[in-house]
Amino acid sequence: MAQVLERYRGTLIVLVLMGIIGGAFAFFYKQTTARPPLEVVLPTATPKVPKEVKVYVTGQVVHPGVYTLRESDRVEDAIRIAGGATSEADLIRVNLAARVRDEQQVHVPKLGDGAASTSGSPEQPGKINVNGANEALLETLPRVGEVTAKKIIDYRTKNGPFKRPEDLRDLKLVTASVYEEIKDLITAE
Repeated sequence: MAQVLERYRGTLIVLVLMGIIGGAFAFFYKQTTARPPLEVVLPTATPKVPKEVKVYVTGQVVHPGVYTLRESDRVEDAIRIAGGATSEADLIRVNLAARVRDEQQVHVPKLGDGAASTSGSPEQPGKINVNGANEALLETLPRVGEVTAKKIIDYRTKNGPFKRPEDLRDLKLVTASVYEEIKDLITAE
């Protein structure tokens, strides 16, 4: 047997070395391929924090003043924060469902006062604000009926406030002749 080992010594050494190298290769190959599965982590949506806006509430409210609200709040929220409407408030002429905007004035008129506007400005008393007026108030304008008032409200609800009164004409919400009749009676604030 010693002669056989001596005769094949070189071959045995090569076989042992190949076994060691093969074993090492198998060991390292297994180590590199036996990784845990890749975990996919999807980003979570961060909730949108509503922006704060300052709104000036005037007229027939318990505590007129400037209030901080969220941009998602409504005119009715502004009136509520100002202590609520007084018993003399004419809320039918205020669009309580309109969203508040930064620097907006919400004016609650007194019963029996002339045409007033939600968000009207003291510099333009009596003008109807097309960005805040409700359907009933818009219908007080000459040649503006229920259908036209609804178109105006639907447009501003979907697309945001009007930038200027002429938008009513330019967006074909009213005809040019109707606009000529109402242009001195409206504002877009």
